[in-house]
Amino acid sequence: MKNKLKQLTQSGFTTLIFLSLLLMLSLIGVSAIMTSSTEVNISGYELNSTNALYAAEAGLEKASAFIHDYYNKHGVPPAALPLDSMQIGHFNVRYFAAKPSATVNRVLTQGAYKGLYSLSDEYVVTAQAKSPGVKATTTLQMTVDASVVPIYQFAVFYESDLEIAPGPAMTLGGRVHSNKDMYLESDNSLRIDSYTTAAGNIFHGRHPDSGMPTGGGTVQIKDASGVYQDMKNTDGSWLDASQSDWVPSSISRWGGKVEDKEHGMTELKLPVVTSGTPQDMINPSNGGSNPDSYENKAGLKIMNGQAYWRKPDSTWQNVTADFTTSGILTPKTFRDTRENKDVSSYDIDISKLNSSSYWPTNGIVYTDNTAGGGQLPATRLVNGSTLKGPLTVASQDPVYTVGNYNTVQKKPAAIMGDALTILSTVWDDANSSKALTYRIAEPTTVNVAYMTGNVASGAGGGTSYSGGFENLPRFLENWSGKTFTWVGSAVDLWNSGQATAKWGGSYYSPPPRNWTYDIQFLDPSKLPPGTPLISIVSKTSWRELIGDVAEQAMASMPTN
Repeated sequence: MKNKLKQLTQSGFTTLIFLSLLLMLSLIGVSAIMTSSTEVNISGYELNSTNALYAAEAGLEKASAFIHDYYNKHGVPPAALPLDSMQIGHFNVRYFAAKPSATVNRVLTQGAYKGLYSLSDEYVVTAQAKSPGVKATTTLQMTVDASVVPIYQFAVFYESDLEIAPGPAMTLGGRVHSNKDMYLESDNSLRIDSYTTAAGNIFHGRHPDSGMPTGGGTVQIKDASGVYQDMKNTDGSWLDASQSDWVPSSISRWGGKVEDKEHGMTELKLPVVTSGTPQDMINPSNGGSNPDSYENKAGLKIMNGQAYWRKPDSTWQNVTADFTTSGILTPKTFRDTRENKDVSSYDIDISKLNSSSYWPTNGIVYTDNTAGGGQLPATRLVNGSTLKGPLTVASQDPVYTVGNYNTVQKKPAAIMGDALTILSTVWDDANSSKALTYRIAEPTTVNVAYMTGNVASGAGGGTSYSGGFENLPRFLENWSGKTFTWVGSAVDLWNSGQATAKWGGSYYSPPPRNWTYDIQFLDPSKLPPGTPLISIVSKTSWRELIGDVAEQAMASMPTN
């Protein structure tokens, strides 16, 4: 009996232990299942949150890209700010942009445009990604800084290689920049007073395609303290990009005022155009197919000898008869000995235009003329010492000035053309085809910003010199000992398409050049009419919004 009871007791304990173990294993299993389910839920939430973040970022990018593209095409704030939604996977993404403050004029303090003023706008872009079936919502916000920089803040701006190699002494005030390489040298002396930058390299000497010998004159650039520092080393070598310690040595010598691609300098943007290239600014509208043409902006245009004035209601009035009888517009022919062609010019008498009823109300004149018989079409500005008001003359053709221009009560003024030729105060068409001894210049002053083209070194193969910046404004007279004074800004963005003869020959002798940057262009209210703009758009901050802050931000979203 006792043995039987003992067996039953042992069996009961065994069962109890078994049941206890089974319960423990069950609890462990349930716990594992619950843990696994929780981890799956957490993983799923993290995945959904990540996808929501990416979807909201896509909304930010789409809105900021719209602002960026609009500034690149138009150079002004968008007429309508981004406001839309899109579907990305399970997520509905809503995004919008707001402009919380007015346009401000500020000086840029960083990057390649440091020291230049800009017209700047700040945009706040908000995007939210949300899905009804997914427990993950993300709201993001980003600020976008959009600025436009008037290009005439540069003393010299070149899209291609910039060569400066003056014979007589030359001093340049203002910023000097090339979007490619820069070559500096002189026969006498060259001084540059401000930032000297290149997206390529900066070298002393000649362009390899110029075929010209290097002069032995000095090249000096002001350092950060305003003191001229020589480009030549004490051992007779030259400090430029070919030297192994170029970057640290140039920083030490000029204090950051001389930089090229080795310092991290990149290409500076070209003026805003809707499509094509900056040269479209001087090309004709072609019935509206070229939206960037200054013909579209003009208040007065002269097309093949026909003059049209834009009336207050924006319709055009043909004023050719008035222009020809009053002497505002006169056809002339003279010889350009560089081009070795006769020039068929329409002369615009600025003094007579001043006193007429047809001064362009917006200050912009556009010209496009044609010529036959192998002649070169051109626009020529005469008697322009006084301007009635700010004036920009843009032309598809070469432009010539005769005598002093914009020297009496100086106004903001610009010339844009295929090429620019300066004719002195004593220029005489009757002597234009004669020997150089008949074309003796007299001192002349031109106060203007100009945008033009040139004929590059080595153009067409072989070796040939572009003439350098010192000959970007062209000359046809003997200027020996006769100073050409210029105050303005010089911009070279294209290759000349009509005045294509290469520099060089006995058709002129160079003047002493008294050239200065016009500091009035640093005042936005004193820019020439229609000054081309460079756009700079950058993202300045990014953050995630949560809770009430996110809801308040989305509540401010405008309705369509």
